[in-house]
Amino acid sequence: MNHELPSSEPDLAPTPTSQQIFAGFLGLGLISFGGALPLARRALVEQRRWLSAEEFTDLLGLCQFLPGGNIINLSVAIGMRFQGIRGALAGLLGLIAGPSLVVIGLGVLYEHTQNDPHVRHLFAGLAAAAAGLLISMAVKIVLPLRRKPLGMLIAVLGFVAIAVLRWPLLPTMLVLTPLSIYIASRSAR
Repeated sequence: MNHELPSSEPDLAPTPTSQQIFAGFLGLGLISFGGALPLARRALVEQRRWLSAEEFTDLLGLCQFLPGGNIINLSVAIGMRFQGIRGALAGLLGLIAGPSLVVIGLGVLYEHTQNDPHVRHLFAGLAAAAAGLLISMAVKIVLPLRRKPLGMLIAVLGFVAIAVLRWPLLPTMLVLTPLSIYIASRSAR
């Protein structure tokens, strides 16, 4: 079953198969350990060309509102979009299979080395790298909004409410989501 939506960008790749979805998310899961979203955007928009930048941003916005991990929701949504239930399962299993085995192996290794100062420094460096990837992804996500001042306003309001004012996510989203839908519907006319 093909659930592909029409795209305004002619350079998108053909609809991926379930096997391609599995392989794409397996590779993504293995190379993006601890910070998949920045690499997901690059893989899905720039390398594989399954989505346009705007489609990625829209789909990520939906996935962030849903309960669960954003990248897991994204793997299911993309799989479902292109290959239905089978694609959703392929995306999810591809994303979690490799990292699950890596986590088990690293857990065993960490159990034996957790008191080593080199290991502690390693984790501090990994945390800094993850923060840099997150900032890089945020900039790439915001770039398509620069031509949409009201969309940018919603993003800024969300950032200020959650990051600066420390308001809870759920009430903030319950206010901003209907507001953004209203604004998007008004600008589509």
